[in-house]
Parts: sequence; structure tokens; C-alpha cells
Amino acid sequence: MVVALYVSTAAHATPDPASGENAGPHIALLLPLNAPAFAEAADAVQRGFLASAAIQQHGLPVRVYPCTDESTEIAALYQQALSKGAKAIAGPLTRNGVSTLIDSTRISVPTLALNAGDGRESGLLYFFGLSAETEARQTARLAIGDGRGSAIIVRSDGPLSKRIAAAFAEEWRSEGGTIAEEITFDNNPSALAQIPPTADKLVFLATDASKARLIRPYLHLSFPVYATSLLFNGNDDVLTNYDLTDIRFADMPWLLQSDHPAVMVYPRANPPLAPEMERLYALGIDAYRLMHILLYGALQYDLPLDGVTGKIRLHRQQFVREGLPAVFRQGRAQLPENAPIVLPNP
Repeated sequence: MVVALYVSTAAHATPDPASGENAGPHIALLLPLNAPAFAEAADAVQRGFLASAAIQQHGLPVRVYPCTDESTEIAALYQQALSKGAKAIAGPLTRNGVSTLIDSTRISVPTLALNAGDGRESGLLYFFGLSAETEARQTARLAIGDGRGSAIIVRSDGPLSKRIAAAFAEEWRSEGGTIAEEITFDNNPSALAQIPPTADKLVFLATDASKARLIRPYLHLSFPVYATSLLFNGNDDVLTNYDLTDIRFADMPWLLQSDHPAVMVYPRANPPLAPEMERLYALGIDAYRLMHILLYGALQYDLPLDGVTGKIRLHRQQFVREGLPAVFRQGRAQLPENAPIVLPNP
């Protein structure tokens, strides 16, 4: 039974459309599979996409179009897919690739970019990705829902941490909260120990798990602590998870709830992937489902989508996903009983 849940997906796609294959209707998947920096991530997305396609009855075949540098190749690859008969296109994967596609290409079929569009929209072009900033915004709404009104943000000096902190702060203020303090953590915890706890304050950690493990012991136990899924490396990482006890965050059902109805439908990668690659595999699963909706469905009837990456809604041209609320307890990420999913603002 377990073996039957793990499938090989290699037979469900044409890996090299430039090799003389006849043109015909298909869904094109454009990925930087030949790029040293992105090949592993692109492969995880591809495997999830094809796993999703393999269980879809009567769908168009999928053809995979690999490239090395999306920022220079994506426009030509997009046109190649169209010339081969693509009726819908998924990709590119990188932010630079998405920007290049928007700037250089007329979007003529339903297209799902697998990253953010930086606020730019273009007709048939839609966006879907794993955004840490989106998670930070959801965390802000979760914390507001818990009745807290004042937040202390702790971040590092890295660009991702800064973006996460800024997204949380913007959403927090829009929900009526106030920012009491923003602390840049430079591996010196003395400033953290001096923060006086008050009844309505919380701490938001805009950091990864390694820094959170250094920070958590110096925070007063009365502080509710929130973060993003950057802290969660899977429930096999018990030692790290113990050090993060009582921190609240949100992540995708694919990693948090194996018995979730949407999760149980799809095969797992074999062998299992690292947590960050599992997230990209799950992105591939839901990307194909959204691609199918764009090609065959009606957005107003088929959404929200109960996806393996979370509850997915469409805001303008961006598909926004919301994860499951979770909390670290006894070395594991657990779902709070009766915890609601906080949906995006309209």
C-alpha cells in the first residue's frame, strides 16, 4: 500500500521539446532545470507538477522546457512553447525570469508564473509562489486575532529578514496594531533580556530557525512568540523544534497535516525530499491544479482551492495561499485544536 503511493513521474512529460517532437496541444512547463543554482528547486517543482498531472483524467499532456538562465532565455522559450502548440504555460520560476517575461513577451495564452510579479499585471498572466512576505502578513492577522495589540519585531540584517519584518509591520499596522520596537539581532542577546513584558505585547521573529534558537531562551516566558515557516524544518528535526517551544507560525498542509483530504490524494516524492524541497514539490502540485483551472475552469466557481500548500484564493492576478496555523509543542509542530484558517483580506 505504501509503495503504491510513490510513483515515478518521468513518463508523463516530454523532457526536450526541441528534439524534433511534433507540435500539438499541451501544457508547457518552463523551468531552469539546467541552472546550477536553481536545478534542485526546479526539479522539485517539476516532480510535483507531473505528479499532479498524472492523476488528472483527460487533461492535456505536459511538456517540460528546460533552460539555464531564465533572465536571458525565457522569452525565446515561451515562444518555442507556443510554436509547439502550448495552450497554457507554467513558469518561469525565478523573479528575474518573471520580470523578463513581463518586459519582453506578449502573453497570449493562460500563463502561471511561479513567483511574484512585483505588482505588475498583464492580461492572461497570473502569479503563484512561496512568498515569505505573504506568510508574515498571515502571521500578523493570526496574532491580531489572538487579541494582541503591540508587537516587538526581531530581525537579522539580511535582505529576506528585512522584507519579512516590513511585511509583518505593514499588515500589523493595517489591522490596528502598533510596533513597540524593532530590534536587529546581531547574535548579542543582551538587548532581548531587557525587554519588559506587558499584557498585550508579542514578539515576531523575522528570522530562520538557527537564529530563533539563539533568541528564544532570552525572551520572557510570558511573551507570545510568532514567526513564519522559515523556522520549521519538519517534525523529524526534534532537537531544533524543542528549542522553539510555543512559537506560533503557519505552514502548508503538505508538511503539517498528512491526513488533510487534499494532501492524501497526491503521491509523495520517493525518496523523500528535504523540507524546503518538499515545499517546492507541493508548489508544483498546486501549480498544475491552478493551471488546469485557468485552462478549463471558471475562476469564480473553482476558487478558493483547498490546496496542498494551503487555501488558495485569487487577488487580482495573484494567487494567494494561506497556511495552517501551528505551534511548536514537545518537539513537534502541532495544529491547535479548532484553529481557523485566516483568509486574505478582500
